[in-house]
Parts: sequence; C-alpha cells; structure tokens
Amino acid sequence: MSEPDNTLSQNETLSFISRRHSIRTFVDKPVPEDYINLILSAANQAPSAHNQQSWRFIVVKGGKKNDLAQLVTSCATRFPRPASVLLRMATRSIFSAPVVIAVANTGELIARGTDLFKVEKEIAQNFFRTMEIQNSAAAVENLLVAATSLGLATVWLGILFLIKEDVLSFLGEPQGEFMAVVPVGYAARPTAGPKKTPVEQVTKHLQ
Repeated sequence: MSEPDNTLSQNETLSFISRRHSIRTFVDKPVPEDYINLILSAANQAPSAHNQQSWRFIVVKGGKKNDLAQLVTSCATRFPRPASVLLRMATRSIFSAPVVIAVANTGELIARGTDLFKVEKEIAQNFFRTMEIQNSAAAVENLLVAATSLGLATVWLGILFLIKEDVLSFLGEPQGEFMAVVPVGYAARPTAGPKKTPVEQVTKHLQ
C-alpha cells in the first residue's frame, strides 16, 4: 500500500489520532477546567443513533477520586491473580491522575427505541442496546483524541468493566450496558505507543 501524500501526513487530526496512546502514570499537576470542558465538548460531539446522545459524563476529582481507587482495590480481591493485578494497576492510574472522567449510558435510547420500533421487543431492545454501546464508545474515542490534542495523557481502563455494576453504583448511575473510566492528566514521562498491525493485514477489499 502506498504511503499517504505529504498533505495528509501533515493533517493535524490524523496526527493526533496517531499520537494517542495509553499513559498510566501522571504527574501531580491539575488539568485546567477549560481543558476538561473542551474534551467533554468533543466527546459530546460524537455520533449517536437518532441523535439521542444517551451518554452521561461524570467528572471525578479529589477525595471522591481516591474513594473510587479504593473501591477498585477492594474489588480486586474477588478475582484470580491476572485480573486482580490489572485492577490494582488501574487503581494506581486513578490515584495518580488529577481527574478521572467516567462515561455511562443513560438507557434512554433503549427505552424510547423499543417503543418506537414496531418489532418484537427483544429484537428492538438488543438493537438499541448495541446502539448505546457504540454511541458511548465513539464519545470516549473523541475524548481521548481531544485530550491528546491539548497535550494531555489518558488511559481507558477497560479492565474496570469487570466491576461495572460496582462502579456505576459508586457513581450514582443506573445499571446500564456501558461504562468507561478514563484517568486524565499530564504524563509522568514520555512514552511511545505500541506498534500497530499494518493496516493491510486487517483490511479486506470487496468490489
């Protein structure tokens, strides 16, 4: 596959997407409120089915953030060592980051969609459940890229999905199909992202 032309390689959006990677350790430096608002606004611009925007963003700081880290630590004891180790690593990221942004579904799209679609309720519910997951995942990706563009570091702590119910309850959110926890801050040290599989190996062309 040929290399992209020079104009595309210098595109700022593509550059930030390429530079985004997970950072798990942060310095003790607060993130400006206007930066937080900017990345939340970017997340809120994500595509969503029927423009329902059935997501909620929860900004966690200070003592509440430390309480979240303690919750993750206490839950880690319920799992075998491999998962327990990853949960404890997540705890350290939450502790060291000045702010954590959680993303959850509201369930509104599921509720409205099952009434809107005149098909079997189970089919409609599964369809809109998937839509809510896709919507919120797109919002998280917008958040990650926007943070990178502002010189911030992030990590999407996917392992916390193992304790989704506990985290949602802690956040005061209803039980839903999606939950993401993203520590945000300034990287403790510069790191390079992992090497990605060449795009040719994960692409299929049909004509």
